[in-house]
Amino acid sequence: FGQRAYALTPLTRDRASVREQLRDSVVGLAGRETALGDAIALAVKRLRAQPEGQRVLVLLTDGVNTAGVLDPVKAAELASAEGVRVHTIAFGGSGSFSFMGVPLPIQGGEEVDEDTLRRVADMTGGHFFRARDTRELAGIYAELDRLEPVAVAAAPVRPRIERYPWPLGAALLLALMAWPLRRRGA
Repeated sequence: FGQRAYALTPLTRDRASVREQLRDSVVGLAGRETALGDAIALAVKRLRAQPEGQRVLVLLTDGVNTAGVLDPVKAAELASAEGVRVHTIAFGGSGSFSFMGVPLPIQGGEEVDEDTLRRVADMTGGHFFRARDTRELAGIYAELDRLEPVAVAAAPVRPRIERYPWPLGAALLLALMAWPLRRRGA
């Protein structure tokens, strides 16, 4: 999420596919602002199809809502009503972080809205974490793995590549070429 919230990958447990999508993404593509409330609301919408108890959102952000339509606290109310636990990770300052092996450059100052992130986590039954460097972030990931274990790995998600147009085109071409021959034989 940035100025607007977008879904980059489908909901999946296939971490390799998610890493690949993150590597292919461009920093700043969604804008330089943060639509935190909109991002929570979009995640809630996407998680509705998941069974209760498995609706979990991990929000890695500075927590400063600078864009979007929905206030983060209102979005947390929506998440709570839908049974979505939101674990928030506050990060900020200078340096760089890595998410699932993908480096994320951090720009800006030390401004982090911990109060909003704590409130969102508390309202939804999640936990608040603070990461100041990659070592702390790795520890938070380990704690989240302990809190929200994934029992079964899912089948990898792969983009579907439609290949039927080539054989269909060849068949149509052959049919068009055979059409005059059919008329001569009649």
